[in-house]
Amino acid sequence: MSGAGTTGTVRDAADGPGRYGPAGGQARTAAPGTRTAYPLYVAGKLGGAAVSLLAVLVTSFFLFRIVPGDPVRAMTHGMPTSPEQMATLRKQFGLDLPLWQQFTEYCARALTGDLGISYQFRAPVGELIAEKLPATLLLTGVAVVIYSALGLWLGTRSAWHSGGLGDRITTGVALILWSVPAFWLGLLLIIFFSVGIGPVPGMFPTGGMESGNSSGFGYVLDVAHHLVLPVVTLVAVGYAQTLLVMRSSLLDEMGSDYLTTARAKGLRDALVRRRHAVPNALLPTVTMVFINLGHVAAGSILVETVFSWPGLGGLFYQALSVPDLPLVQGLFVVFAGAMILMNLLADLLYPLLDPRVGR
Repeated sequence: MSGAGTTGTVRDAADGPGRYGPAGGQARTAAPGTRTAYPLYVAGKLGGAAVSLLAVLVTSFFLFRIVPGDPVRAMTHGMPTSPEQMATLRKQFGLDLPLWQQFTEYCARALTGDLGISYQFRAPVGELIAEKLPATLLLTGVAVVIYSALGLWLGTRSAWHSGGLGDRITTGVALILWSVPAFWLGLLLIIFFSVGIGPVPGMFPTGGMESGNSSGFGYVLDVAHHLVLPVVTLVAVGYAQTLLVMRSSLLDEMGSDYLTTARAKGLRDALVRRRHAVPNALLPTVTMVFINLGHVAAGSILVETVFSWPGLGGLFYQALSVPDLPLVQGLFVVFAGAMILMNLLADLLYPLLDPRVGR
């Protein structure tokens, strides 16, 4: 009886959270109230997301009202305009209304998906965003997938061999790249690989998404050629954060008793890492990965501007320089909404990774 009990305890501790959940044990039963706790958890997260979205609508309206510049004057492109014409334009775009009335109309339209008409382009904001969104999704989507995978892999290896030469080199390079401004790194890459000052001039184009003289598979290669430098810029700056978070989380797990027991049973080191340590270190990294996915819609304003990439980041820069209030507000709502959605998905995923969450 005593030996059987001891064996069962060791097995539960070794299998631990990585395989059967944080409490260990193969015959796990749901705690009382678990079935009702998760729906309440989901409802709370959905309510928090709705409040956050409302806060975004309020912020996007009032924040950009303090941006210097006269949007009506910008609409005329600086051409001589009579006071009567200026008043007509203000009335046409509702800028003559009291601020509170502008706000209520803006919220009512935004909740129905109407983000207004761009002052600069004289087109619906939703159409402008839909036109530029694919380019941003391509650029930042490729970059986020690469640097999330790279950060997870290097962070795991760095933590598992902490203190070694590889760990010191990997962490040092990550800290250096994390501190480098993205636009500055992008300019350096253009100098060295595009304009002819560096050792390999003309290897990549200086900007844009395509050359405009190819089709079919040649077009795909052309776009991929233009993608290289901006993707390298985003990956170099972005992977460090995922690496450092994963490394820190895994280091916290490495002293746990269940890992010691798993090693005592004779399990291979790679198996202990893959099946027990890494799954329990994933929660903070999952948050980071989903935040990075939220950045996919927002793009990178500075990188897209440096490389003249025709995406939402460059469009936001154009709108802010006018200022084009409906376009700026619409883009801000889309960017923030993407982040809120990704954080919500991460919160809903937590109970699947760790059953203790949501109880």
